[in-house]
Amino acid sequence: MASSGSRHKDFGVFLPVANGGWIVSETTPVLDGLYAQNRAAAVLADTIGMDFVMSMGKFRGFGGETDHWGTSLESVTLMAAIAEATQRVRIWTTIHPLLQNPAVAAKMVATLDHISGGRAGLNIVAGAYKAEFDQMSAWDDSLSHDDRYALAEEWTTIVKRLWTEDSVDFTGRYFTMKDCQSRPKPLSKPRPELICAGMSDRGFQFSVREADACFIGGRSREEHRDASRRAKRLAEHLGRTIRTYAMCTIIHGESDEAAQALVTRYADGADIGAILAMLASWGVPADQLQATAKRQGAFMTQTVVGSPTSCLEQVAAFVTECELDGLMLIFPDYAEGLAMFGSEILPALRTAFS
Repeated sequence: MASSGSRHKDFGVFLPVANGGWIVSETTPVLDGLYAQNRAAAVLADTIGMDFVMSMGKFRGFGGETDHWGTSLESVTLMAAIAEATQRVRIWTTIHPLLQNPAVAAKMVATLDHISGGRAGLNIVAGAYKAEFDQMSAWDDSLSHDDRYALAEEWTTIVKRLWTEDSVDFTGRYFTMKDCQSRPKPLSKPRPELICAGMSDRGFQFSVREADACFIGGRSREEHRDASRRAKRLAEHLGRTIRTYAMCTIIHGESDEAAQALVTRYADGADIGAILAMLASWGVPADQLQATAKRQGAFMTQTVVGSPTSCLEQVAAFVTECELDGLMLIFPDYAEGLAMFGSEILPALRTAFS
């Protein structure tokens, strides 16, 4: 595991576990959210030497013409299969504390760690979207935003202890453990990696206190850099270290012009209905939805666009200028994008950040 002070940078893949991926458009290559595409992407990521693959946990889509994210695979089950299909790449799954008892989650991830030979990691999603959880009676209106993070802190404490202690007694506001035992312990030492993303003040505190790496966001490189610095300052104050990652979509073509033409095509096909539903789920007020959707457009992350050479320069600059420890990459077409990245970008990045 690279420390945040290391020059080594991690480059991983956000698997297309839900249909449509991370471009909300009717004109992108088809990502169906099913196993064959996810397995192929993970195997290719492993083959070319990527550092990790991660899948999100999603239980309801955004509708629209594309029924964006309406079809999705369950994260832990998927990653157990991915672990068997790969050899070296780290396997990061996602669990929501609101949905899984910590003792069950601890054993699930320990199982994944054994299947993968010590490559498992856990992405903890402490917050949640009300409509997604309300459909299964898993939403508690009595819990505030900060309460959900307090619950996640108890949950994470219990999971960590179950991975390292023979027996756990715990009495908290949300969970009680009585001589709780969980064997086998994970193979990873000192334990599986913990990853989190939280941009609110409370979420940021949770991520930096509990995780080994956190995903940060921003509308510009300056905002990404400031968030990365903020996380590392807070970690230093707490006497620990944190790695900071960001998401990045790569759209490449034979030339810069060809890549830009793809961007225009995807943007022109933006699924406005799905984008509006997505923004509403994020809490954007109804009277601001249309204006926000226009600004948001089809692309959900920072985007690198151009020929392979241009993309290499932009990726290296993004990591350096934002003071990141790595990127989690997204592609419109994972087979084509990963093949290009592995042959024309990743070797140069390994040399630059060695």
